[in-house]
Amino acid sequence: MKRIRILEAARLDLIAGYWFYEKQAQGIGRYFLDTLYSDIESLRISAGIHVVCFDKYHRLLSKRFPWSVYYRMESDEILIYAVIDNRRNPDLIEKRLKSDPIP
Repeated sequence: MKRIRILEAARLDLIAGYWFYEKQAQGIGRYFLDTLYSDIESLRISAGIHVVCFDKYHRLLSKRFPWSVYYRMESDEILIYAVIDNRRNPDLIEKRLKSDPIP
């Protein structure tokens, strides 16, 4: 089974999403995190089947929130680069992903 590593930028995305939803109503932020972590965990089974975006990232669409998880598969790891709200300007999403360094 492959190891999943959430990179720092993606961790910050998850924290920002938590606070965005928590401001809407108490408890929704926690539900957001639970859902996104479940989506990410599903990559242990389904990694690699998702559409490739920006020539190098697979994009997993969240089941319950309008967010996407952008990841790459390395030899024994699934690296999570970004967790981004799909309602953002697509040009900003592309710019963000193209500027992320590959570890």
